[in-house]
Amino acid sequence: MRLRFPIVIALSVLLAAPVFSQGASIAFGNIRQDSAAPVEISADNMAINQKTGTATLTGNVLIGQGAMRLSAASVNVVYSQDREQIASLQASGDVTLVSGEDAAEAQNAEYDINSGLIVLTGDVLLVQGPTAITADSMRVDTQAGTARMEGRVKTVLNGDN
Repeated sequence: MRLRFPIVIALSVLLAAPVFSQGASIAFGNIRQDSAAPVEISADNMAINQKTGTATLTGNVLIGQGAMRLSAASVNVVYSQDREQIASLQASGDVTLVSGEDAAEAQNAEYDINSGLIVLTGDVLLVQGPTAITADSMRVDTQAGTARMEGRVKTVLNGDN
């Protein structure tokens, strides 16, 4: 039994090496997100700017699309040129993104509705069950159900004792 601990440490170091590189690809959420699904938004306040085709939501902002939820202190909604659909969402302040059992936190997030790409930046923390991963940024492809952690990626790998 005494030999097992150094082997677990050695395996943890070897397995962790790719995680500390500049990027790590992982699954995110338990289903693929339909970026054509309706976007439901609630907030304490909303200001609409007809000239710029934007709306600013503040206070307990919660956005849902299918099984995915995003919350933040403030969200800027940018409409398409014809102002018929939402083109993108720019969230800031204590951003939380939840899809299935996975949850990510960051300072900022930008969601391109058409491509289904969400980019989280600023102290990103991803929690998947007992695993936590931090990085400078995270790119989530909602259509593929994948994410890529980038910039000083860190995690702790635990072996069975």
